[in-house]
Amino acid sequence: MARIIGRMSEQPTAKNFKDLIVWQKSMHVAAQVYQLTSAFPAGERCGLVSQMRRAAVSIPSNIAEGQARRTTGEFLQGVSTAEGSVAELETQLLLSIQLGHLRLDHSHPTLSLLDEVRRMFNALRRSLTARP
Repeated sequence: MARIIGRMSEQPTAKNFKDLIVWQKSMHVAAQVYQLTSAFPAGERCGLVSQMRRAAVSIPSNIAEGQARRTTGEFLQGVSTAEGSVAELETQLLLSIQLGHLRLDHSHPTLSLLDEVRRMFNALRRSLTARP
């Protein structure tokens, strides 16, 4: 649990959402999505680009909101919402590849990081539901 919530030398309880490694990695995903979508055609600015950026920003935002609410149930709800945004963003990235807006080799690091975030959510959920 320490790897999900903080550095190995820290206590396993996050004092702030910024201590959560899953939040930190989600922030990297959002930054990568902004970079990836910067070269999309102008016709996609109000469509796919906007949707992708909102989904990407939603991931760390929901983690932060859930953790800040201070109850396990609300935190789990935030994690669940963030997981939905991960699936949404992955779908949009794959569609962007299919449409020719992205190359697979350019989007592979983001897709890999999204997969890592998804696995971290599973571990975080297990640790939160195991609490007394």
